[in-house]
Amino acid sequence: MSQVVSQPPPVAARSERTILRAQGVRKTFRMGDSTVQVLKNADLSIRAGEFLAMEGRSGSGTSTLLHIMGALDAADGGSIEYEGRDIAQLEGEERSKLRNPQFGFVFQFYHLLPELNVVENAELTAMIEHSWFSFRANKRAIQQRAVDILKQLGMDHRLKHRPNQLSGGERQRVAIARALMNEPKVLFADEPTGNLDAETGKQIMAVLETLHRERGQTIVMVTHDRSVAKKADRVLVLKDGKLEKPQE
Repeated sequence: MSQVVSQPPPVAARSERTILRAQGVRKTFRMGDSTVQVLKNADLSIRAGEFLAMEGRSGSGTSTLLHIMGALDAADGGSIEYEGRDIAQLEGEERSKLRNPQFGFVFQFYHLLPELNVVENAELTAMIEHSWFSFRANKRAIQQRAVDILKQLGMDHRLKHRPNQLSGGERQRVAIARALMNEPKVLFADEPTGNLDAETGKQIMAVLETLHRERGQTIVMVTHDRSVAKKADRVLVLKDGKLEKPQE
């Protein structure tokens, strides 16, 4: 998988340097006439090159915290520091400018566009990052990168297929390829195996483990499955709005 992401930093640097830190993160949602506080001063530090899993019951707030840390959503309070910069203070366009080249996202339901083929879906991240003129000018290089990543994810026999012609595992591989297009510093995976059968889920986890092990990819994953969570370097459980170590 030599071309999927760039060479990782030395292991020592990956294990000691904090790349992402959440402090005192709070988030409340309104549900009719009542409010539900899903995050209550949640704290979390992630080292560069770490594979971290966050576990919690459905509705516990794990996905909400992941979205906040990935600058997809805003917290009600607290700070989110990425490489020393508080991204919680950034507004719309500023947040997008930081998020798109720095973070990659893989979701449970793939979010592929049905009218595009496999290569075109993988290119979407680069399309968002570039202006229309820049994308057209770099189209050949972008397309080649998408093809290279897809091939290394075992999708070389499906490049011209559309999502409705793919299995669930193949769709998730396309989603991973899309997430890797801009060589993200942090890959966020929200229930990446949640919509897959057990065997296919193992295959997708093997892809993530390879990215982490061979390329030093920093991964933050949300899962409700303890067996999936155990594949990570470290597991934290979100309970009552705060993160804690799981009980054995």
